[in-house]
Amino acid sequence: MSAASLHASATELLTDWRPVRDGDRSLREALLAFLGSAPRGCLREHAPGHITASSIVFSHDRSQVLLTLHPRVGRWIQLGGHCEPTDETVAGAALREATEESGIAGLTLVPGLFGAQAHPITCSLGVPTRHLDLLFEIVAPAGAVPVRSHESTDLAWWPVDALPEGADIRLDRSPVAV
Repeated sequence: MSAASLHASATELLTDWRPVRDGDRSLREALLAFLGSAPRGCLREHAPGHITASSIVFSHDRSQVLLTLHPRVGRWIQLGGHCEPTDETVAGAALREATEESGIAGLTLVPGLFGAQAHPITCSLGVPTRHLDLLFEIVAPAGAVPVRSHESTDLAWWPVDALPEGADIRLDRSPVAV
């Protein structure tokens, strides 16, 4: 559990990810280059930008997605956040964040990288930075009822085909080349 294990897990996830979209391939290469130059790039202390762990939380039947109305961002987004020095892997950080922010026990992490995104943001550092999101697919148990945490203005299930206006979420798993 360290910056090194987080870095290794992010590097492995991105190395194994083989997206077919040009934009995703380009982002993959940029993220690998970033990690190559930033040994502590998975921790929020890395002010120029840092890897974050995001979760696309689907209902058990995948008909709905759980979104948070983020107080700092001001719109509906996926759950997730910063990796902590106590996290062993980025995937573990994503599952931890999803559990903390949703209040739902028994979430299931789908193996592999769902996708990646990069966002300019002023996060808890208080300075402009970049969140380099590694996205993971997580499935909630049947009947899961979310409980809003202090990190959210609101928290709600949304039908995957009727997301709120301005929602910034990717619902399709990045196609992967074989």
